[in-house]
Amino acid sequence: MKKYFLFFLVLIITVLSTISCNNDENTIVVDSIEITPKPKSIQLKEGYFLLSSKTSIQASEEKINPLINHFKDQLNELYKLSLNTHKSNNTIQLTINDSLNLNEEGYELNITQNNITVTGKSLKGVFYGLQSLLQLLPVNPSIEGKNPVSYKITNAQITDEPKFGWRGLMLDVSRHFYSADFIKKHLNILSMFKINKFHWHLTDDQGWRMEIKSYPKLTEIGSKRKADNGSIYKGFYTQEEIKEVVAYAKERFIDVIPEFDIPGHMMAALAAYPELACTAKLYEVRTLWGVETNILCAGNESTYTFIEQIIDEMTSLFPYEYYHMGGDETPKDKWKVCAKCQSKIKSESLKDTHELQSYLMAYAEKILNNHNKKMIGWDEILEGGITPTTNIMSWQGEEGGIKAANAGHDVIMTPSKHLYLNFYQGDLNVEPMAFGGYVPLKKVYDYNPVPKEIEKNKQKHILGAQANVWTEYVTEDNMLEYLFYPRAIALAETLWSEGKNYDDFLDRLTDLYPKLDLLDLNYHIPLAEGPETKVIKFIDSITIPLKTTHPVKVVYTTDSTDPNTNSKVYEHPLTFKKNTVLKVASVLPHGKMSLINEFNIIKTTYKEPLDTLKTGKGLKIKVAKGFFQNIEDLKSGVFRDSGTIENIKDSNKTFYWGHEIDSSNFKAVIIEGFVEIPKKGSYTFSGLQDKVWISDSLIIDNGKSIRKHPKQGMIALEKGLHKLKILYLNNIRKGWATDWNSVALLFRAHDDDTTYYKIKPNMLYH
Repeated sequence: MKKYFLFFLVLIITVLSTISCNNDENTIVVDSIEITPKPKSIQLKEGYFLLSSKTSIQASEEKINPLINHFKDQLNELYKLSLNTHKSNNTIQLTINDSLNLNEEGYELNITQNNITVTGKSLKGVFYGLQSLLQLLPVNPSIEGKNPVSYKITNAQITDEPKFGWRGLMLDVSRHFYSADFIKKHLNILSMFKINKFHWHLTDDQGWRMEIKSYPKLTEIGSKRKADNGSIYKGFYTQEEIKEVVAYAKERFIDVIPEFDIPGHMMAALAAYPELACTAKLYEVRTLWGVETNILCAGNESTYTFIEQIIDEMTSLFPYEYYHMGGDETPKDKWKVCAKCQSKIKSESLKDTHELQSYLMAYAEKILNNHNKKMIGWDEILEGGITPTTNIMSWQGEEGGIKAANAGHDVIMTPSKHLYLNFYQGDLNVEPMAFGGYVPLKKVYDYNPVPKEIEKNKQKHILGAQANVWTEYVTEDNMLEYLFYPRAIALAETLWSEGKNYDDFLDRLTDLYPKLDLLDLNYHIPLAEGPETKVIKFIDSITIPLKTTHPVKVVYTTDSTDPNTNSKVYEHPLTFKKNTVLKVASVLPHGKMSLINEFNIIKTTYKEPLDTLKTGKGLKIKVAKGFFQNIEDLKSGVFRDSGTIENIKDSNKTFYWGHEIDSSNFKAVIIEGFVEIPKKGSYTFSGLQDKVWISDSLIIDNGKSIRKHPKQGMIALEKGLHKLKILYLNNIRKGWATDWNSVALLFRAHDDDTTYYKIKPNMLYH
């Protein structure tokens, strides 16, 4: 009994040593330095600094005072802790020292028993030093209580500076619009992680979002488009709102880089001012995503006046040196047949339409130079040649950036396969709808903006990198946050910190999650992922492994109830021998759960083949002309026999992404016949069709989803001929035209392969 008494006595003393009471104030001890992005150097020392409401904060010069006010607001918002500005022996001192051996954004943070000193190379450095100090404080456990909390912070010397000067994030507000207040919320959060560039994509085919007083129709007409349900989707920023956002960003040392995208992505502008097109006619703001062939006419002098006047007004709104002028995805179809464009090519001694685009971009750059601004363009503008002072943003891959940097141009890397945050970050069958691709957290974190192909003496031309968020399928504020975080935080460390360690980053991210909750963020939690099919069929038994994109606790249930924090913890693959509904979720250390992933596990038998003779190659096809939004719109008797097709993909002509839609192509098709299965086995089929039946079993059902990403279904089949039926709608839903899709049907056998193969003509009969 005595040993238990001693144990509890030691335990009580230990607890009291970490949480002490002083005038009813709870004191939290901070023994470790956890800052994201990871600082360049951290030296821990003995002793502690007590941060409390009695702590004062002082500036060595008046221009630092706005930083004091901002820091005090942050402390009060996150930790309900107030500081004073009266001199005391317990002080945070802020100083600028331009002789520090650091770059402009560098700082030193020195924590001693009596003082914390933040010394910056510039105001930026002081600001970033304060953001690091803020991160040292854990979430206040009694933040909702009455007692304020003080913090004993371990003494340390921190020296820090960024690896790259361009640490950016781009937001497209054309496809979907976000309020100025929402943007300010995220500028504030991004600045806490030392992001310093906000690329604001303000104009595109689907909406013009920037008030221009000399061209009022740009917002009167160009800011509105028809939604699927016939309503009007609209929104734009007044010049006053833009100035407010820019000023707000400036206070947080974020440069706002506006994008006025020319000469393509201009349908919103052409709807307002059709005389700017090669053919003046009635245009509408584009409701489809994709690439538009109607662009600004490069042979029309009014186009150049338009560009000049827009830039003139923009320079009163955006004070920073860089302006993005687009230049991407510019089909030259109209220019090739436009007499004015061809005349311009001849009069300016240009070679082709690529050089015509370069001519137009050079004109825009000249106007910017007159305002002491620098031009950025997407990497496509390299095709026709660029001026010596043009800067490149490399998005199609790294090749454009490599070519530009080696030629002496400054470059911002933003390759889509690494840094497009509108891509999926987990299982596309469970994650909210995203544009496509796969960019999990680690892929962002591991990205190196300086490819090995760049010559050593040209590496200085890589200014840094940024992540981009295109918003075709980002319809709500919380969806955007889900895509931003924590990948934007990973990007921040990738571009700031010299020595990176992913496991260490994940440890610090775990500590950050409760702070993100205080900031009211709907951040992504790695999903518990299993097989790609949600309906899993097996013969005798099946073993299902689960995984997450990075380590986190997984819980599950097998009784059809939703899992919670007390559910069974997944430790090893699960084996099933009977029908079961498996539900899985991830749980963060502080108890927050991910979305739930559900699998319907069904015991089945092999489908017997048909005792049918092969009567002919290919499949029979029936067609119903017209626009059918949903399968429910189809009525009996609308289909007409249309012969046979050799290949499944022949049921639909695939057009290039973004073409002008020809409504005469709209139709519904039913394809029927037999597919010859090569051997007995359990198969997964994958396709973009609306519905697929094999052996009279519905195995693919896209239902009312956007047919942009394939769905999968399982079935066990004996070797031989099996009935095949496919229903496919050629239509448009939520900005996506299905005649951009190839409708091939893929399959794979589970016994010996993980690769999908196309069902080829030699497998099809009727």
